Amino acid sequence: MKSEFTNSWKRSRQTRKQRKYLANAPLHTKRKFISARLSKELTQKHKTRSMQLRKGDKVKIVVGNYKNHSGKIDLIETKYGRIYVEGTARTKTDGTKSLYPVHPSNVIIQELNLEDKKRKAILERKQK
Repeated sequence: MKSEFTNSWKRSRQTRKQRKYLANAPLHTKRKFISARLSKELTQKHKTRSMQLRKGDKVKIVVGNYKNHSGKIDLIETKYGRIYVEGTARTKTDGTKSLYPVHPSNVIIQELNLEDKKRKAILERKQK
């Protein structure tokens, strides 16, 4: 099996190949993996099921230690495919706080950050 990334890869049932695809993907491709479902209200309003996450979006965590916690996205780590939400910091044994990583599939977007003109244009295009 080849060690470099290739876009011609279609699909595989083998979990190891799926993981390898995600791990070896370049950053511009990994950015597309960081997306989440929209809430029911936003789905009806924008007529789309999911969107890429962005700093400033308000999300609700659905799975994990911080289940039912809502907050804005503080940081997105494209390399590791994780997001960090306000108010989900852990206290370490030495007293310092560290951010708690959340996988994008474990959140639902409650409110979109529409400061970007391109993002607004994408939503308007999908509504037509």
